[in-house]
Amino acid sequence: MTVSAPVKPGNDCRESFRRAYENRYTWAPGFSGYSGRCIWEQGERRLEGTFQVGADLKASVEGIDDEEVLKAMNSQLWEVAIHRVRRSFEQTHGQNTFTAGETDAVGMEVIIGGKGDGDRYRIKDDVVTMVHRHIHGTVVTIYTTEVTETGEGYLSHTYTSQYSDPASGEPRGGKNHFIDTFVALPGGGPWVLQQRVIKSDAYADQPASAQTFSFQDLKGL
Repeated sequence: MTVSAPVKPGNDCRESFRRAYENRYTWAPGFSGYSGRCIWEQGERRLEGTFQVGADLKASVEGIDDEEVLKAMNSQLWEVAIHRVRRSFEQTHGQNTFTAGETDAVGMEVIIGGKGDGDRYRIKDDVVTMVHRHIHGTVVTIYTTEVTETGEGYLSHTYTSQYSDPASGEPRGGKNHFIDTFVALPGGGPWVLQQRVIKSDAYADQPASAQTFSFQDLKGL
């Protein structure tokens, strides 16, 4: 592994960001989908069903009658799938510019201009350690502290996310703390989510909460 010289603040850092972007784990073309059992737990409550994620990345969950839990389970599966889609750097970031900011313990700041103007990232050791993006009239800030190395790129293992108002910076809801566990499907198949634990901080009249999404008996389609 070669260690490149740090980029000075104010200079172009496109290639540094490209390395981190291309170091993320994504599913190879020809992904055929997978299925298994899905379990949701919160406190004493436990609901179980079955699921399938198709080659089109669409998830279908059966056997869970609680509409909110069903929606949350579908959401977790969709989020995992959408982040595994392999898109070239030019497809995603071809219309952006990349300027190095200051470096701190989290990593080197990457200031985006062009189409993604206003977005910011931090990168360290070819890992995207912070994401600060404007999405649909809100800002999401994600800090990744631990990753899973697959041998074909990294997956974020321990991270937080916070939504906030783009103008005032005021939080919109409590901060969420995630711990993800991934496994490779039998037979050297793609890596998929085995468990996601989400702990949400209290906010306004919403109490702190924790829930676990588990995926078992996993097999490729």
